[in-house]
Amino acid sequence: MELSLPRLRMLRELHRRGTITAAANALHYTASAVSQQLAQLERDVGVRLFERRGRRLQLTDLGVLLAEHAEEILASVERATQALEGAGESVTARLTAGVWASVASGLIPEALTTLAKTHPGILVRTKELAPEATAAAVRDGALDCSFVIDYSNSPMTWDLGLERAVIAVERLHAAVPAGAVPAASVTLAELAEHPWILATARSHFGHAVRLAFQSAGLRPRIDHEVEEQATAMAMVSAGLGVTLVSDLGLALRPPGVDIVSLTDVLTRTVSLAYRTNTARRAALLLVVDAIRTAAAEKGLAADPLLPAPDSMPVGTRAPEQPDASLAAGLIDRAVGGE
Repeated sequence: MELSLPRLRMLRELHRRGTITAAANALHYTASAVSQQLAQLERDVGVRLFERRGRRLQLTDLGVLLAEHAEEILASVERATQALEGAGESVTARLTAGVWASVASGLIPEALTTLAKTHPGILVRTKELAPEATAAAVRDGALDCSFVIDYSNSPMTWDLGLERAVIAVERLHAAVPAGAVPAASVTLAELAEHPWILATARSHFGHAVRLAFQSAGLRPRIDHEVEEQATAMAMVSAGLGVTLVSDLGLALRPPGVDIVSLTDVLTRTVSLAYRTNTARRAALLLVVDAIRTAAAEKGLAADPLLPAPDSMPVGTRAPEQPDASLAAGLIDRAVGGE
């Protein structure tokens, strides 16, 4: 009997999550693909692993037994991989990192180019996800690490099974149609007089901006809800409203958009999250260093007053910035999913 590691991972996720759909979402496969692979696993082992109860597929006692052994097998594989990676003179690893658009375009190219020169044994592959989904994907083992964000007025509750290394802090700016705001800076109250283009309240960004308005006793008129930063600024360029944009997002600005300093300071901390019990810490810390260097070269270095990365478990909340003007340029996901 030969057991396929990818199929064992699917079995493990079904055991953890209870449904094919949830397991497929965690692994970023279609439900039909997972179903087919689990059926093949059952044929491979030659015993009944699953049974139907109504519309749900559940594990038999033997299925649960194999799923429990799958946890041990997959953990052993990760430890063995780490042992082999550490046995050589240089660090070698294959890592999968979760990204979203602005960090993928603004930080990853420079960081991976540098990493390829300094540590050619480390191969990093990326997978684009919504920022709201990245931490869970790391926790569940679908990713080795991922960028995560924490807004100054809306800190996230982090999973204590994860750690994070702070990469940078970024500030939000107003993006307005050319000539719409002649001043060098603008307040949220002044922007509230314009129609808005904003991410949905389900997103970290959309929630943080709405909370900022609420704290100021304001209620903006949101005419358009879009998740992508580039899409929102294209709509701003067409005169359809105003939005907020991050430092990294400024590279996506089309003609016809003015960037105006926002006097109501709103920042976010961008970090790289990874599991506390990861077997690839040495490689991950080298990746962190390369990304931090790329951020610093863009003037986006993290605030030195933030705790050192190794002392900050992801279960804690990032402190608010005592003086955002100290940050030369900050990282943010501005409009929606970026």
